Order: sequence, then structure tokens, then C-alpha cells
Amino acid sequence: MANHGEIAYSTADGNDYVAHEATYEGFINLVKYGTIGVALIVILMAIFLV
Repeated sequence: MANHGEIAYSTADGNDYVAHEATYEGFINLVKYGTIGVALIVILMAIFLV
């Protein structure tokens, strides 16, 4: 097999850290507000469906 050596991700072409961080922050916000939304639905179900 061919030895391709180590890949240096920090110097590789095509790494867009600004876009990566923006996507990660968007994902974190989606999870945060999604969790709050589901918890709110469960609380409202506990109040109104009993």
C-alpha cells in the first residue's frame, strides 16, 4: 500500500474555519432551542392533558 504520510489539516487547502465555526454555532443554537421547545411542549402536555 502507498504511504501517504500525515495529513496536516491546519495547512490543507480548502479549510474554511470561519464557515466551520458559523455552522457549528448554528448547530448548537438549533440543539439549544430545540431542546427548550420540546421541554415546553412536554410541560404544556403535563398541564393541559391531565
